[in-house]
Amino acid sequence: MASTEDKPTLKITLDDLASVELPAQAPRGAMVATATGTKQYGNIATPADGPAVAVEEKGSVFLQGWFYLGAAGLLGALMGWGICEPFFSDANRHTWGDFLMLPMVVMFTCLGLGVAESIVERSGKKAVIRGLLALALGAVFGFIFDIVANMVFGISNAIIYSMGVQSAKNPAFWLSRGIAWAVFGVAAGVVYGLVDRSGSKTKYGIFGGLIGAGLGGTVFDPISFATRTGSVSRAVGFGLLGLATGVAIGIVESALKDRWLYVASGPLAGKQFILYKPLTTIGSSQGCDIYLFKDPSILPQHGAIEMRGAQTFLRSEGPIFVSGAPARMRALQSGDLIQIGRYAFHFRERQRN
Repeated sequence: MASTEDKPTLKITLDDLASVELPAQAPRGAMVATATGTKQYGNIATPADGPAVAVEEKGSVFLQGWFYLGAAGLLGALMGWGICEPFFSDANRHTWGDFLMLPMVVMFTCLGLGVAESIVERSGKKAVIRGLLALALGAVFGFIFDIVANMVFGISNAIIYSMGVQSAKNPAFWLSRGIAWAVFGVAAGVVYGLVDRSGSKTKYGIFGGLIGAGLGGTVFDPISFATRTGSVSRAVGFGLLGLATGVAIGIVESALKDRWLYVASGPLAGKQFILYKPLTTIGSSQGCDIYLFKDPSILPQHGAIEMRGAQTFLRSEGPIFVSGAPARMRALQSGDLIQIGRYAFHFRERQRN
C-alpha cells in the first residue's frame, strides 16, 4: 500500500483563482425558466429583504369573469324560477306565481351577479354586504323593469302585428321578446355596478346586460316550441337569460377595460382585477378593493393604486417590489411586475393612440 506521503502536494496560486469564472446570475426579480417550463420571479441569490420567488401559474377558467358571472347569473335566474314555478299557472294568469316570476328571476339574477366576484375572491364579509344590497336593489328594479319590459313588449308587438305578423312562430315575434327582455339585462347591469359603487362598471354592466338578456329573450320562444312543456321551457329560457346576461357582462368588461392587474402567481392566479376607481386599495383586510388572503406577511392595507389621468401610481405601506426593486411611490408602466408577499401581478393598460 503506497504511503500518502509519496503523493505530490496540491498547490493553488492567486493566478489560478483569478482565472476561475463564475456563472452569470439572473438580475434580481427577473423571470427565470425552470426545467418544467414554468416561470419564476426572483432567484436563490436574492437578498433576504428582496422579493420572494414566485412561480407564474396557469390561470383557471373558473377565475375568468365571463365564466363565474355566467354561472352566477344562471344559478340566480334558476333560483327565482324555482321559487315561483310551483305556483305558476299556464291557464290562470292571476296567481302570484305568474305575477312574481319575472321580477323574482331578475332579483335573484342581480343577487348572483352582485356576489359572484366576492365569492371568487374568498371574501365572505364582502359577499354578505353586496348580496344584501343586490337583493334590495334587485327587488325594486325587478318590479320597475318588469313594467317597462311589458310596455316595450306591447309596443313592439303592435308594430309587428301591423306588419302582418300573426304567429308566435315568426322570428319577428322572437325578436320582439328579445328587445323586451333586454330591459331586464339593464336592471342586472345597473345592480352589478352599483354594488361595487363604480360608474364604469355600471356602464359596462348595462351594455353587457342588454346584449345577453336580448339574446336570451330572442331564443325563449324557439326553446318553448322545442321542449313543448311549459315548466321546462321556462326553466331553460330563464336559465339562459341569466347565463347569457352574466357571460355578456364579463366579455364586455374584459373587452373594454382600460387598466388592470393580472394575477400571475398566488391563490387567485389567472384572475384579473380591472382598475375602475381613482384609488384601489390592496391588503389582507376584506374591506380592501383587492383582498389578498392566506399570507400573514401582507398588512391589512398594504398598498394602493392611484389613477391620475393617464398615469397610474403605486403607493406602498408594506414591502412591495416592482420588477424586482423595492417601491414606495412609483409610476407604473404597462408590463411591470408587482410582487406583494406570495402574490405576483402584471400591470397592464390599453395602448393609447
